[in-house]
This record gives sequence, structure tokens and C-alpha cells, in this order.
Amino acid sequence: MYNLEQLDPEKIYDIIILGLGPTALGCAIYAARFDLEFLLIGREYGGLITTTHIVENYPGITSVTGTELMEMFRDHINSLEIPYITDEINEISKENDYFILKSFFQTFKAKTICIATGSERRKLNIAGEKKYTGKGVSYCATCDGPFFKDKIVSVIGGSDSAAKEALFLARHAKKVYIIYRRDEIRAEPINKKRVLENEKIEIIYNTNINEIKGDENNVTSVVFDNGENLEVDGVFIEIGSIPASDIAEKIGVKTNEKGEIIINRKSETNISGIYAAGDVADAPFKQAITGVSEGVIAAYSAFDYLKKTEIKY
Repeated sequence: MYNLEQLDPEKIYDIIILGLGPTALGCAIYAARFDLEFLLIGREYGGLITTTHIVENYPGITSVTGTELMEMFRDHINSLEIPYITDEINEISKENDYFILKSFFQTFKAKTICIATGSERRKLNIAGEKKYTGKGVSYCATCDGPFFKDKIVSVIGGSDSAAKEALFLARHAKKVYIIYRRDEIRAEPINKKRVLENEKIEIIYNTNINEIKGDENNVTSVVFDNGENLEVDGVFIEIGSIPASDIAEKIGVKTNEKGEIIINRKSETNISGIYAAGDVADAPFKQAITGVSEGVIAAYSAFDYLKKTEIKY
């Protein structure tokens, strides 16, 4: 990792990659292979995948935690001496043939940009959620699950991620409720089977929660939309994510109704020289492997763009 003092503020990079998750790192590895001058900038190394307990669908790796996978990525980028810093870009503008990127601490210049900023956890926005965040309300079973040993917890949501959260929590808690607003969870078949076969897990279908209750320090129950109460010690919210695309929208990059950046098969946006990849983009299937692929394509597209536009690289 670089320090700001090590960077030349007047340097114009071939590409600046925004993000520090698997998508951004995939882009960086190929930017290095294409011999581009580049820099990675992100708020925190690893991204959301570091909160994933088990990854079983990355080719060549049978089973690994999200944190372990990102440590493998770190070893790879360190072997290539890939430059990255922890910072956050809050403004992008265009000047002549390059972009100006401003953070809280410094200004950067680049001929192209890859936006791989990922996504943030979606909130329920119900009574008690904010009050008890960190006091029983969590958005990361891997991070907080061990604190609920032999306790009763609930997982809100019915996606594959929710199923995996419940399976992880069942290793610690004595009882896990999955509370889902529909009549069937949408997990991958293998994880759905594991959930249904786990004696510690019970699914409550066709139900929403309207409120999270507790005492001064801890969650004690959730209130269903039919008025019933369920006593729980923890509430794990897994209802999807929101793309971190605000910085893109500020410069005029087009997004869809979900806020995802619209890209084509070359990871191109509507603005020449700006690319996007991973969870922040509008690809329908969001996995680490697909994000890495889009990041690699973005690196190639930037390389090709620099050649065709005769911008020295």
C-alpha cells in the first residue's frame, strides 16, 4: 500500500481504478499486464466479500472464506507491486484529455477511470433498526455471529446470501429463524437443501418485520406485520445491497432505476474513458468471479481506448 506522500500530484495515470474489492483488483492485475500507469483507490481493502463466510464457486478453490480469498488476492497484487491507497474520491470532472479526481486529501489525474466501488448493505429502515445496530442488529453474520453462541437469532431475507448467513449462524446459535416476505426462499439449490435439512433453522414465510424491540442495551424481539412478537437476541439483515454509484452519477454516467451503472460487454459506460465493473454495474448476476471478469474487460477496454485515441500510454 502506498502513502499519499509517495505519490506525485502532477502525475497523469493511464487509469485510476476506484475500489479495493475483487473486481478492482482483477482490473489492476490486468492493467499491470498491459503495462499501464495506474493507481487503485478505495475506502477499505477487500469489499463486501470479506463478510462472506464460505466461497465455494471460485474455480480452482474448493472452499474458502471471503477473507481468505482476499488475502490470496493481496498476495497476488503484492507480487506485482500493484500500487493502492485507502482514500475516497468524492468528485470527478473532465479537463482536456484527462479526468480530475478529488478526494478528501488529494487531487489525482487520469486518462481513464474504472469504477468498481461495489455496493453497500441495504437497510430495512424500520423502528429500532438504527437504535440497536451494534446491540443485536447486524449486517454481517461472519463478523458478529460468534457473539451469539447458544442464543436465538433471526435472518431477514430469502436470497442465497440470507441462506448462507443462516447456515453460518447455526454453527453458533441454538436457533435461527429465517423471516421472509415470500412463500419460498430464493437460495441456490445446494444451500436451500442445507437450510431445509438443518434442524436449528426454521423459516417463517410470507412475513415482514415492522419493528425491532429491546431493552437499554440489547435486542429482545421483533414485531411482525401481523402484530405478533418473536423473541430473539439478534437480527441479521440480508436484503440485498445498494450500488455505490453516486460518484458516477455526479459526472453524468448513466444508471438504471436501481442506481446500477449501465455498461456494455466491454464494460464501457456512456462516457468515453469511463468504465464500470462488478456490483456497481448493471450485470444481472453478481458474484466475485463475474466482477473480476468485468474488471479484466475494463482494463483491456481502457488499454484499447488509449491506443485508438493516441493518448500516450
